[in-house]
Amino acid sequence: MIDQVGSNPITSPPSSNHHDSPPLSLSPDHPISAATTTKPKKGHEITFAISPFNRSPDRLMTSIPPSGARTPNSTNIKSRNLTPKFLTPLASFSRIAFHLTKLDPTDAWLPITESRNGNAYYAAFHSLCAGIGIQALILPVAFTILGWAWGVIALTLTFIWQLYTLYLLVNLHESPEDGVRYSRYMQLAKAAFGVRLGRILAKFPILYLSIGSCVASIIIGASTSKIFFQIVCAVDKCNPEKLTVVEWYLVFTCGVIILSQLPNLNSIAGVSLVGAISAIGYCFTIWVVSVAKDRIPNVSYNPARVGSNVTRFFDVLNALGIIAFAFRGHNLVLEIQATMPTSKVHPSQVPMWNGIKVSYALVAMCLFPLAIGGYWAYGHLIPPSGMLTALFVFHSQDVAKSVLALASLLVILNALSTFQIYGMPTFDEMESVYVRKFKKPCAWWQRMVLRTLFGFTCFFIAVAVPFISNLAGLVGGVALPVTLAYPCFMWLRIKKPKVYSPSWWLNWGLGILGMILSGLLISAGTYVVIHDGVKFNFFKPV
Repeated sequence: MIDQVGSNPITSPPSSNHHDSPPLSLSPDHPISAATTTKPKKGHEITFAISPFNRSPDRLMTSIPPSGARTPNSTNIKSRNLTPKFLTPLASFSRIAFHLTKLDPTDAWLPITESRNGNAYYAAFHSLCAGIGIQALILPVAFTILGWAWGVIALTLTFIWQLYTLYLLVNLHESPEDGVRYSRYMQLAKAAFGVRLGRILAKFPILYLSIGSCVASIIIGASTSKIFFQIVCAVDKCNPEKLTVVEWYLVFTCGVIILSQLPNLNSIAGVSLVGAISAIGYCFTIWVVSVAKDRIPNVSYNPARVGSNVTRFFDVLNALGIIAFAFRGHNLVLEIQATMPTSKVHPSQVPMWNGIKVSYALVAMCLFPLAIGGYWAYGHLIPPSGMLTALFVFHSQDVAKSVLALASLLVILNALSTFQIYGMPTFDEMESVYVRKFKKPCAWWQRMVLRTLFGFTCFFIAVAVPFISNLAGLVGGVALPVTLAYPCFMWLRIKKPKVYSPSWWLNWGLGILGMILSGLLISAGTYVVIHDGVKFNFFKPV
């Protein structure tokens, strides 16, 4: 069991970009001790923030909302989260009796926390949509390097490891001492490591995962749309070359932009459900068809042993990076949990963990058969781009066109849905910049413009760098700390388990191992790209 030792109350997370935000006026029910307050100046109340990591004030700061946005003037606030002054005594009593979570009023203006009526079903939909993606189809490629035994061992250990760090993040989402909710991964990183170090450690991997996943969704969705069109037109004898590849990219981008106009994370629960069903559908379809058609001739299961010892070592690390990349999605866990109501009687981690248990049971039922069945069917002959390509290369003539069309359609639907779930943190960040500056929510037309610009920016990157989906090992190394290492260090810094306890040793060991692996995987991914070569076809999508 994880040993938890209470720590000093954690103040509201500091602002993402502004230390000069105006101080907030604290309500009488704000749980702050007399020792940490000073006399008010010019109508504002300034507090000394008590660091959760030491016993003395670390710096003079203002109480900043969890969203990282400035709190608007009282005349501009129109949020249901505020308590009228005449109900303050009642609110103070209820906060003590029921331990109500303190909410930042501006959270009601941002896409992630605009709606807090989520439940375990929504959590399962979102987690499943984010947890299974087209990267799962590349898993058999890792087995060609690792072989049967080490491939299964690596996949199993990585799955257990990331499930453990998911448990840590779910339980770090809110502080039981003061009710502060860390609704975004970046907020928790700053609370654990400090504002500057948290930004340095987490900003790039999170943006890389979010924006990179959206770009990869456009590349994969558009190219699969072209294949689907060709399959359908082969039956109807229409012209399958009517659109160019770039035009297919544009068509698919228009589709994701239309869907991205849904206002908040809860509103895309239905989209995530479609994405989850389609992901399960194409994983099941592809591995069942591959296994049912039996092994292809001349298949071999001997791990690839070519080149020097250094080359083989980096190939193994790159294969581990592919496996790590298959378990992305941790950068969305806190955001998904932020859509749920919470109280001391009904804490949000209970429905969130229930949803994760269901979703990741389904993830395991998809990934393990796909990796094992795909490697059994194709062995070392599987294409570098994975199972979908193998299905068309080896079975385009002996599999019904309707099955190929169905698999392609399911991939397209999943790519459309994945763009939405991974794009939401970026939408939230863009709108928070506007909220901090103007102290009011974005109008509907401003939100539409921002999301349209983001969609076409991803389209431009997809056209300019169409080979980004071939860098799975390198991407896995960059994303690994967010998934496997940072949650362990966050638990140590915030929960402060007893020194030398099993929890202390476990989290230190996993955290350090995760950081070492990340460095090795990034080096290996870079080496493989340079040694084996990637066709850098800038502005030449195929």
